[in-house]
Amino acid sequence: MTTMTESSVREFKMPDVGEGLTEAEILKWYVQPGDTVTDGQVVCEVETAKAAVELPIPYDGVVRALHFPEGTTVDVGTSIIAVDVSGGAAPAPAPEAPAEPQEEPKPQARQPVLVGYGVAASSTKRRPRKTAEVPAQPAAAAIQSEMNGHGAVPSAPPAPVPAAPAPVGAQERPLAKPPVRKLAKDLGVDLATVTPTGPDGVITRDDVHAAVAPKAPEAAPAAAPAPVAVAAAPAPASYDIAREERVPVRGVRKATAAAMVGSAFTAPHVTEFVTVDVTRTMKLVQELKEDKEFTGLRVNPLLLVAKALLVAIKRNPDVNASWDEANQEIVLKRYVNLGIAAATPRGLIVPNIKDAQDKTLPQLAGALGELVSTAREGKTSPAAMQGGTVTITNVGVFGVDTGTPILNPGESAILAVGAIKLQPWVHKGKVKPRQVTTLALSFDHRLVDGELGSKVLADVAAVLEQPKRLITWA
Repeated sequence: MTTMTESSVREFKMPDVGEGLTEAEILKWYVQPGDTVTDGQVVCEVETAKAAVELPIPYDGVVRALHFPEGTTVDVGTSIIAVDVSGGAAPAPAPEAPAEPQEEPKPQARQPVLVGYGVAASSTKRRPRKTAEVPAQPAAAAIQSEMNGHGAVPSAPPAPVPAAPAPVGAQERPLAKPPVRKLAKDLGVDLATVTPTGPDGVITRDDVHAAVAPKAPEAAPAAAPAPVAVAAAPAPASYDIAREERVPVRGVRKATAAAMVGSAFTAPHVTEFVTVDVTRTMKLVQELKEDKEFTGLRVNPLLLVAKALLVAIKRNPDVNASWDEANQEIVLKRYVNLGIAAATPRGLIVPNIKDAQDKTLPQLAGALGELVSTAREGKTSPAAMQGGTVTITNVGVFGVDTGTPILNPGESAILAVGAIKLQPWVHKGKVKPRQVTTLALSFDHRLVDGELGSKVLADVAAVLEQPKRLITWA
């Protein structure tokens, strides 16, 4: 008979797959308890505040337990999977065997993790809740009587009082997944007053909704004191479950929201606009599509806009900088990590092309194509979204003429490109239909003054109006 020791079990902790991330959501498990895994094998996919990332296991063995279900947000450094590396078969009921002797004293083995919860420093309080039904009953009865309005049944028998606190303390934090906790918070529901119907006593969304709607009618017949406080759901009384949906803000959307708020209220934004005739640029795009050197590459107006911005930065290098608040310094950067804002199913992300200033036009086209494809597949790595210096956002693809973009945190400028439309335009003294677009440049006024910002925007417009300047200015 093979005996597995604790030393043969390796706990794989949620790593920081980006820079300074504090949590990640488990999107999908690729293994189950009992499966054999090898060093480097991907065991799950997680979504961080920056991207979806696949996590490989760093050793060989047999999966003993998955500590969290899919959809759970887990703090970095928390164990998410246990693997037996002894080479033996996965022990099945070993963790649940402890037992019969004492329920209230401290159990000696660790209990398997409950749904949606990590391993606490001491999980011994959870075992009495499962096995010791006698001490749990007074607390349950007291809570139930309170909810029914019978405030005259307090749990105050003289002898059991010392024994009761342990089980009650164990339930101070009701079992519920993070999205359910968020829902309860939004609806103003105290989870301690909700009767769970999920497996293992887990509170579900339906339980929370039930606590909002049905409780008011039930509280009416009973005498007033306690029920009024419990059942009168504060603000969310107007929340219509049938007509509204609440979506938890997490992952990329949560990070984007925090970053935009931080940027908008930290850096003093200035936005300038220019409308430009890009007819010649559009003709060049068509010519490049037929050029053999660009075969298989993505060629579109954004490619030439990116090149035009790189040329403008080369002519006005001080625009490529960042503000160091801690040291009260301006950091001038002699490299350009060109960010491209991309809308994905998980929200807006801004991966960047490293050292874009050194790339030829075909190389830039290849990098742009790879960046867009990876973003659409949701496979952009955290590293690809770090270290950006300036950004381009193409709002024109949505038919929008222009906008006032918010700076990507840590960057000095962002260029918005509007829709390219056929418009009447004075060309060589005559009004003719021309391809026209509007550019908007937002910049950090601590770093970039009006003169510098205007020069950069004017240079971008000049290159797009006369693409041959790509040769003369580059």
